[in-house]
Amino acid sequence: MVDTQKHLQDEIDKYKQVQKEYHKALTKRQQLDGQLNENTVVQQELELLQNGNDVYKLIGPVLVKQELIEAKENIQKRIKFITSEMKQTEGLILSLDEKKEVHRENLEKLQLSFHQAQVKTKTKA
Repeated sequence: MVDTQKHLQDEIDKYKQVQKEYHKALTKRQQLDGQLNENTVVQQELELLQNGNDVYKLIGPVLVKQELIEAKENIQKRIKFITSEMKQTEGLILSLDEKKEVHRENLEKLQLSFHQAQVKTKTKA
């Protein structure tokens, strides 16, 4: 029974760890989604500009003039990077979902065997 209890506690600890990682991944996905939306809006705004318009980039406390083409290329690269990170994070979330399910099933089995062991020790006493 002590062995079953130890296995149960180990499985609970593993499940909690996977849950923490899962919540971290969800938070990261939400952050990336916000960044993607923000950059998409910037891209749409840049598309409204004509070649002669001035574009400024905030670097620290200073506004620095930037070429429109360069600004468009930078925003496209950023969107591509964020999209790539989102796909990677989605894969991680799916993987962690599977791990959570496996640990949950293991916990159910261990809890059942622990309960059965308790019943056996009570009936012997």
